[in-house]
Amino acid sequence: MNPFDRETLLFLNGLAGRSDLLDAVMRIVVGDYLVAVLGVVTLVGLWFAGKTPAERERMQVTLLAGAASVGLANLAVTTINSIWARPRPFVAMPESVKLLFYPSTDPSFPANPIAVAFAIAGAVWLINRRLGTSLIALAAVQAVARVYAGVAYPTDTIGGAVVGLLALTGAIGLRRLIRPIPEMTIRLARAFLLA
Repeated sequence: MNPFDRETLLFLNGLAGRSDLLDAVMRIVVGDYLVAVLGVVTLVGLWFAGKTPAERERMQVTLLAGAASVGLANLAVTTINSIWARPRPFVAMPESVKLLFYPSTDPSFPANPIAVAFAIAGAVWLINRRLGTSLIALAAVQAVARVYAGVAYPTDTIGGAVVGLLALTGAIGLRRLIRPIPEMTIRLARAFLLA
């Protein structure tokens, strides 16, 4: 284990148990779903936004790329996990880590919830800078919370953020190659009054 991971983990996780309020907040933020659900709700809201049909379609194509980036991020995480199964901090250092969350059984690197959160937040940022920045900040807080709670190392969360943003970049690149598919999806959604 590298010194950055060890020292940062021990410092942040060492704060666990000192404040019931902070521990309660971190238990909420550390979860796999809070940031992802807020991101999806934002994506759905933006799906129907836009002042003109052209603006709405541009946003919808980007949102489809964002949705695809979640799939690509999960594929990347699964592939990396099959090559390198890094043990989680509470497994590698059980005497030093206070676990504040359920003991995840999947490998630690890269942090999958962080990959998903950054993929979604990045897609939102491409459409609406203010909302996207808020989601990116929330994803960063979730990354810190995962270290605080003892379920991930700092480099796991950094790696997750990189994977999520690279997946988004890949999805946007693919969007250009397969442009007729998102356009057809949007036309079909419009036929059912869903776009």
